[in-house]
Amino acid sequence: MHRELQLTNDGSHTISIPEMGVTYHSHHGAIGESRHVYIEAGLNPFLTSAIPVIHILEIGLGTGLNALLSLQEAMLHKQSLHYTAIELYPLTREEYTQVNYGQVLNDTENFLAIHTADWEKKVQLNEYFTLHKKKVSLLNLDDVTGVHCIYFDAFSPTHQPELWTEPVFSKLFSMLLPGGTLVTYCSKTIIRKAMAAAGFAITKIPGPWGKREMVRAGKDC
Repeated sequence: MHRELQLTNDGSHTISIPEMGVTYHSHHGAIGESRHVYIEAGLNPFLTSAIPVIHILEIGLGTGLNALLSLQEAMLHKQSLHYTAIELYPLTREEYTQVNYGQVLNDTENFLAIHTADWEKKVQLNEYFTLHKKKVSLLNLDDVTGVHCIYFDAFSPTHQPELWTEPVFSKLFSMLLPGGTLVTYCSKTIIRKAMAAAGFAITKIPGPWGKREMVRAGKDC
């Protein structure tokens, strides 16, 4: 699979797959999009809830940007975070060493640590952040429980329709703790209906730059 580096409008990189016509992040700004969708709408509400260890599940580790931003928030707030991320097609060393998130966010050490951490093991990167990378498809993921927040960052329903279905959202719903949330950039009606059928309470909220809406889906207590 051929992947190409691209610069987005906020000066941060994304990666594109030309043969699929997809990019890992918005061309409007990779860091801006990730902060808005996954940190501000997903993680941040849990940072004030006195949870001893927040458990995040990311669907699509990709470039490692969401993981790096989450690690930085954990350190800033002195909040313990357990971060599980699945990815079937990890970036190669040649690819991730070209991505500029470490330079832009002034955190190259942690960015590289995320990518070089062993797979299939829980790796404590610092006193607040534990990373567990799993090379598995979401369709075959069946051993994750006790999650507070899911970052659903799969490719779009057009390109990965098998991941945006009621059965998949039902599986994710079962992994969440009561009061947990799933956040994603996609707010298509058919996707919201699939989430609702799986038991989620759906809220449309303002999207990142260039996108009118996104979704926060909750598991009511």
